[in-house]
Amino acid sequence: MIAAIVFDKDGTLFDFEATWAGWTAGLLAELSEGEGALAGRLAGAIGFDLPTRRFHPESPVIAATPVEIAAAMLPHLPRWGAGALVDRMNARAADARQAEVVPLRPLLVHLRAGGLLLGLVTNDGEAPARAHLAGAGISDLFDFVAGSDSGHGAKPAPGQLLAFARATGVAPGATVMVGDSLHDLHAGRAAGMRAVGVLTGLAAHHDLAPHADAVLPDIGALPGWLATLPQRQG
Repeated sequence: MIAAIVFDKDGTLFDFEATWAGWTAGLLAELSEGEGALAGRLAGAIGFDLPTRRFHPESPVIAATPVEIAAAMLPHLPRWGAGALVDRMNARAADARQAEVVPLRPLLVHLRAGGLLLGLVTNDGEAPARAHLAGAGISDLFDFVAGSDSGHGAKPAPGQLLAFARATGVAPGATVMVGDSLHDLHAGRAAGMRAVGVLTGLAAHHDLAPHADAVLPDIGALPGWLATLPQRQG
């Protein structure tokens, strides 16, 4: 019986490249202060192609924490400290315009009406994550929100997901983790949850399928998938 769903954020609730490509280009422009060569080095360090505004599939921006992304750029930014750079990134991230993969509020209201508790766990910071949920008008629909700086660790470790289970009282075996990356699926498996992949990030079906109970085109397909499960709650 499924009693809860935990979502990743970027690439799952919000389209990854539509949201973060422009943001990343703007961040690099700010940090490089208009110096093209430096912007190019920073872009290379985080797996971002400036001319096309596309991310390399192994880019740390996809699934790493702000601390890890900052660490990749710091060798090229001798005037920046790690803490200051992470703070600046989080401040900019909170203002990033999010592109919903599907109309989120109707979908999440439908899931809650079926008796499901909802959580969000992200390797982004908690404050930007809450800002993004608020901007989409869906904060009130989540029973639990955790970022990489919330004290539970970061994916692919299961700490955030186990914290959700403790906070809600829902057993991991009755919970589905939904995400667009292997970090998400591995975290779900490590926590003892079902794992569902979605194709609204940068990973392909063949990347996710070996690690997932199902791979869906986007989270809009969740109600249909849940309806195929035996003994589904609601």
